[in-house]
Amino acid sequence: MFYSIFNLSDMFIGHFGIGLGAKKINPKISLGTLFLAAQFLDLLWPSFILLGWEHLKIVPGITKLTPLKFTDFPISHSLFMALIWGGGFGFVYFLIKRNFSGSILLGLIVVSHWALDLFVHIRDLPLFPGSDIYFGFGLWNHKLVAIVLEALIFIIGLAFYLKSTKALNKIGKYGFWGLILFLVLIYISNLFGSPPPNVKAIAWAGELQWIFIIWAYWIDKNRVIKENAAVNMK
Repeated sequence: MFYSIFNLSDMFIGHFGIGLGAKKINPKISLGTLFLAAQFLDLLWPSFILLGWEHLKIVPGITKLTPLKFTDFPISHSLFMALIWGGGFGFVYFLIKRNFSGSILLGLIVVSHWALDLFVHIRDLPLFPGSDIYFGFGLWNHKLVAIVLEALIFIIGLAFYLKSTKALNKIGKYGFWGLILFLVLIYISNLFGSPPPNVKAIAWAGELQWIFIIWAYWIDKNRVIKENAAVNMK
């Protein structure tokens, strides 16, 4: 038996697949920023758990795919707050980059996190803080369907990314594939590994997702949009 370092709450590589695929829609946005938007809600909840603002329990058998029971996480994962976080994320990006289309895309990516979670979560996604209305289609109880769905999202996103960009150097090539391999290995460990021994360990593991964001920013500086590859490689 082994512990999964990143035994996380919901879709994992599926969210990163959205970030990868969005590069084709707006190639000017860094992959790091796209990953940040795609995982923004899951970067919030570990901190909120550590602060005591949201709560989580480990309940083996609560679903067939994950033992995590979210007793309350309305600040990070209610539909209302997902819309607020998405709007805020896009607005901040617009203030920094003055890229309106990019800000809209990023806001939608943030909200897409809730939409994807809707398919896999049991009924624990609240409508808004304080609401007694919860959503969740429960694919965690249909393990094969959930795995296939997430894998497809990731593979399609990866294909779109590869069609849109090209490595400038070995960092852009091997660094990128190293990240992809690492994400896949973590996902596999989530499926077959035991969860960390307590809630705080899970929350701290969630904080380590910042590694992927930083890694993606690093990679993006060493890859180029394919239509500009010839110019940049001279």
